[in-house]
Amino acid sequence: MPAELATIIDFIRYGASRFNAAGLSFGHSMDNALDESTQLVLHALHLPHDLGPAYGQARLTTEERQEVLSLFTRRINERIPACYLTGEAWFAGLSFKSDPRALVPRSPIAELIEAGFEPWLGGREVNRALDMCTGSGCIAIATAHYHPHWQVDGVDLSEEALSLARENVERLHADNVRLLHSDLFHNLDGEVYDLIVTNPPYVTHAETDALPAEYKHEPELGLRAGDDGLDLALEILRDAPRHLSEHGLLICEVGESERALVQLLPEVPFNWVEFRVGQMGIFVLEREDMVAHHARIKALADARRA
Repeated sequence: MPAELATIIDFIRYGASRFNAAGLSFGHSMDNALDESTQLVLHALHLPHDLGPAYGQARLTTEERQEVLSLFTRRINERIPACYLTGEAWFAGLSFKSDPRALVPRSPIAELIEAGFEPWLGGREVNRALDMCTGSGCIAIATAHYHPHWQVDGVDLSEEALSLARENVERLHADNVRLLHSDLFHNLDGEVYDLIVTNPPYVTHAETDALPAEYKHEPELGLRAGDDGLDLALEILRDAPRHLSEHGLLICEVGESERALVQLLPEVPFNWVEFRVGQMGIFVLEREDMVAHHARIKALADARRA
């Protein structure tokens, strides 16, 4: 144990230096070594994530130092995402339980949730909302938290992911969330929503195979989506109109597959959301536009399952 390390700030700096030297990959809730080191140190010390800087000079006991360094070692040697080591991920200002049953919560859709999905909703009334491919339940639960008068369904194919989502529903007292097992819309006959939000798998086969080791701890089911990353997105575009009310809205994340989607469907008027950091591959589309282009969308989606 390095004798020079004594304070919280010392260990945060040391961890960040070790992580950068080890060539770790960041992108699971945190996007840099300093934030991940801070996350692990504060977790090991049982301190809040928003601890004030005045505590930075607090000194660690020998036992605490060992606990922090043990987490650093696991992060480096096993390439486990920090959120899986702490068992916690923050999303839209809420604390979610996080483990390998589902992807670490990290979608920029959090920004839309906190903004009330405006200006995209345009003040339209929402009574029922759907989070397709809910994973840990983060989008469904955060949406329900900020809109307690909405009824929100969270749907996933993975029973393991749904078990984690159920724990998060209980953790955050999300009484207006219902979780359902379904392969996309297959088990949702007769269900109609005013808003569908989805962050489906959208990583191409080539990209999935080349992902850093940290991503190998996540369920591949939540990442891999065909040669262009659009296998599931196209099915969602095809089937969403049957489950949207007349003036319903679809919000869908496709990430780096945005370019491929625009090339496949240049005639569809996708509205690409501008976030604080720029475009992030998330589009907004009216039900009427999906209906207008249904024939072309259906042909493309059907070919994927052939």
